Amino acid sequence: MIKKVLLSPFQKFIKFESLAGNLLFGATIIALIWANSPYSSTYESLWQIQIGVTFQDFELIKPLILWINDGLMAIFFFLIGLELKRELLTGEINTLKKASFPFVAALGGVLAPVGLYFFLNQDPNTTGGWGIPMATDIAFALAILATLGKRVPLSLKIFLTAFAIIDDIAAVLVIAIFYSSDINWTFILIGLGLIGLLATLYHKKHYSFEIGIVLAVIIWFLFLKSGIHPTIAGVLLAFTIPIKRRININSFSVNLTSVSKNILEEYDDNDHHLLTKEEVQYIDDLDDLISEVRSPLQHLEHKLHSMTAYFILPVFAFANAGVVLSTDSDLNFDLITYIAISLFVGKLVGVSLFSYLGVKLKITELPSGINFKQIVGIACIAGVGFTMSIFIANLAFSNNLVFINSSKVGIIIGSLVSGIVGYIILRLASKKDPETSEVED
Repeated sequence: MIKKVLLSPFQKFIKFESLAGNLLFGATIIALIWANSPYSSTYESLWQIQIGVTFQDFELIKPLILWINDGLMAIFFFLIGLELKRELLTGEINTLKKASFPFVAALGGVLAPVGLYFFLNQDPNTTGGWGIPMATDIAFALAILATLGKRVPLSLKIFLTAFAIIDDIAAVLVIAIFYSSDINWTFILIGLGLIGLLATLYHKKHYSFEIGIVLAVIIWFLFLKSGIHPTIAGVLLAFTIPIKRRININSFSVNLTSVSKNILEEYDDNDHHLLTKEEVQYIDDLDDLISEVRSPLQHLEHKLHSMTAYFILPVFAFANAGVVLSTDSDLNFDLITYIAISLFVGKLVGVSLFSYLGVKLKITELPSGINFKQIVGIACIAGVGFTMSIFIANLAFSNNLVFINSSKVGIIIGSLVSGIVGYIILRLASKKDPETSEVED
């Protein structure tokens, strides 16, 4: 049995993502209500407010909606990059054995929805949206699992997280390769050169947040102007962040004891006295000691989880989910149907079938404490593709508002059906005792 102390960071991650899912849901409902109210015009005009900076011949002015989708979401993708690097080096997919089962499941969860979308959709005007049903929204998915409480074993949540992260890798590659156009290779090469410079600096010298943030803004701008979506810069920048600490725990403990001893020797029993120069120096030494024992990647990931869960993702949902839902709406109902079916049926069949075949063909092993009924439930929940799906829809149909709004409706319907059916299946599959359930073969 895995010790509880080892699981606590992951359990905290689940808590963050679950809360993000609840906030996403709330933001989506508010956006839909506002967009379908008598005040819908104010909702639309809000996101078209022009914001930016001008300096002599330089000008960067964009509508608020693009600052959210290109700017805030670059931070979200930076966090995804941090999570990917950690998982690849030390997490649940850092070995072939650990990664095999979620990788095979994710492969089915990507290929089946995309294949089904192409099978259903013969309209060349909308086939470009094939990437929309391929990704899983981990925040929404974990929020659904959280409502089931102890019925769902932790190993099932780990599996969902692992294959959703592999899904994210696929989505990032698809965005970079297929949803970028008119590429300015000069800007790209300069941006990549700066990323290489930053990685070398961190490797040879030491990690500096101040230098990193300045170069990150420049690199983001270069990618913005290059034709490749600037969120890709966020992922690439994340891979430059060091994961190793400068000192180990033993050295930290010895030095911490020494600093604490020095502080106590200077202490004069007056709780309100001003710190002496020596005490200030000791406190500074303590700050330096903490920064040296802390992994820069883990520290940034920890800080950004709060920002994304409580602010970035809800704002993105609030800005993008407001679609007019009425019979008079100018929507493409075929596209709505294709996306909804591809999300629900594609993920259900793809994840379930590939997981089953992987185990039967001895390519993978079913994690302990999980049965195939639960895998089917997770496969359904994988069809909740809200955040990444809407993001890809904005890229796929950037010049066609009808297709974008139709895609959003299809995403909402497909995600809603997937979440409800997945919840019911998992509730029934985990009814007895999920923590001691036998593995079905």
